[in-house]
Amino acid sequence: MSLTNKKEDLCPYLGTQARNVQRAALPGVIDRIINTLDDPECFAHIGNEPIHFSTSVRDMIEKLRNILFPGYFSNEKMDSVNHTYHLGREITLLYDILSKQIIHVLRHDCLRFDKVCLECERRGNEAAFAVIEQIPVLRRKLAADVRAAYDGDPAAKSHDEIIFSYPGLYAITVHRIANILHQLDIPQLPRIMTELAHSLTGIDIHPGATIGERFVIDHGTGVVIGETSVIGENVRIYQNVTIGALSLPRDAGEKLRWVKRHPTIEDDVIIYSGATVLGGDTTIGARSVVGGNVWLTHSIPADTKIFMEEPRLIIQQQPKETVSEGD
Repeated sequence: MSLTNKKEDLCPYLGTQARNVQRAALPGVIDRIINTLDDPECFAHIGNEPIHFSTSVRDMIEKLRNILFPGYFSNEKMDSVNHTYHLGREITLLYDILSKQIIHVLRHDCLRFDKVCLECERRGNEAAFAVIEQIPVLRRKLAADVRAAYDGDPAAKSHDEIIFSYPGLYAITVHRIANILHQLDIPQLPRIMTELAHSLTGIDIHPGATIGERFVIDHGTGVVIGETSVIGENVRIYQNVTIGALSLPRDAGEKLRWVKRHPTIEDDVIIYSGATVLGGDTTIGARSVVGGNVWLTHSIPADTKIFMEEPRLIIQQQPKETVSEGD
């Protein structure tokens, strides 16, 4: 037998031996991990109701999209014969799913922080109904968002293409739902929804942001919109735009929690890619244009165009390599 064959014969044995050594060491590692549960510097969620998982929230969002855009995301054919039955069934299922999610997060805070439970079930059912009551309004707002995206994007070949495939519309759809829950003072769930959209699209919109109709996020990757941002109507922003807060001190959490920290963007503004607009006192006046890569921490009046001075390009000619006769 060759030396090579002997090594090949030994490989499975050595791999099994190494795995057994590691498995034998696992109890010690497990003990060290369990010991951290008593460490007040770490976080654990033990003894309370389980925190909901993002998969169930994702299912809830898909159910909402089925209703906000009937027939687009359904696995069943919808026509004039069955649409009343189909939507009635979907809305009833949504009410059950949404109310359970809201009740869950309300009870979670009551149990986790040892609060007196203030009729969580009643409040959850009422909040779920309040969201569903807003669906006609949401459908009109989202239809305006779709039309605005189509009107301003020559790459869009149809409204359907935008509804099916544009990440900006997905993020705006989730935000508009989450914003209603945020206004109803429902904890956790609105942020979980928008962070799910963030993970799927690269667009980070806090559920507390106030956003008007005909809002368009073109391309979208890297967009950040902070909690206290106020955005008017017919606003268009491009990829890698930040509408954020100025640098905050380490103890800003309690001091500035309810303070306006993010800009106001008035109607008909365009903000191009890479721009950063910061500060609660910063207002971008109506019909203004903020150019790419602009860094802005103060207000500009209406009908203003602000842009970076064109950088000076340095163009160097690469020297040609000479080939000697001997080569």
